[in-house]
Amino acid sequence: MPQAFDQAQGRSAVWRVETGQGPRLAIGALDDGPSVFLPPPVRVADLLQPGGWQEIPRLAQGGDPVPAGVRVLAPVDDQDVWAAGVTYVRSRDARLEESGRLDAYDKVYVADRPELFWKAGAGEARGPGETVGVRADSTWDVPEPELAVVADATGRIVAACVGNDVSSRSIEGENPLYLPQAKAYRHSVALGPALVPWDDELLAGRVHLTVRRAAEVVVDDRVSLTELHRTPADLGDWLFRARDFPRGVVLLTGTGIVPSSAFTLEAGDEVRIEITDLGELVNAVELVGR
Repeated sequence: MPQAFDQAQGRSAVWRVETGQGPRLAIGALDDGPSVFLPPPVRVADLLQPGGWQEIPRLAQGGDPVPAGVRVLAPVDDQDVWAAGVTYVRSRDARLEESGRLDAYDKVYVADRPELFWKAGAGEARGPGETVGVRADSTWDVPEPELAVVADATGRIVAACVGNDVSSRSIEGENPLYLPQAKAYRHSVALGPALVPWDDELLAGRVHLTVRRAAEVVVDDRVSLTELHRTPADLGDWLFRARDFPRGVVLLTGTGIVPSSAFTLEAGDEVRIEITDLGELVNAVELVGR
């Protein structure tokens, strides 16, 4: 399995940051932020070529220091984002509730084949501090805090980060065939803060979601990643069975936190997602569409 970089203190990561000449990649301890630039031509898509991830320590040798105060971007570039559904008991129960007990969700939970769907195209994921969207034609919207894994062009999982799969429960609940509209729209996914080398031990961590509205915390919930019903490796295997991802791919592994049916996201809310050893992703909410 890919090993963490021998870099500074704490768990190291790959960061994507904004510079005056455009986005650059850097490495640095997760707790401290980006510290050393990788060479300017190197992009995430290059690191996700066969063997590319293992080249990171060599590429970082002699790199220029990252100046303080750079803006951290979504840690991907040319990668599509896919997502898995009904991978926790709580997500299955929420789907049953919103759909009026449609048994397709029970069936997919126990089936060998998982639910997989396209979430966003290359360059569409939002980064730390950017806004995420809720649809103007939806009446019930939720954040979905998720472990996001990153696979290289061969299908090997090499990294992970925090993900937010923002979703319209009202649209999906009206008809399951509306899933693409409920899931894939402008600013519907955020990733960050950085790509942490994959280790199976990450699955022992916890996900913590808080939503703040003005000065009030309106959602505060946690779930253990040990409750994930399907392994990331299995989900990735299904994703690669009949598709190619020559620049790598991001796969959201599903959510185990579903706010109550009385809650819906509103413009101006702050969504904060923390996953053990992967850091924290914070985004404000905006209204998109008409």
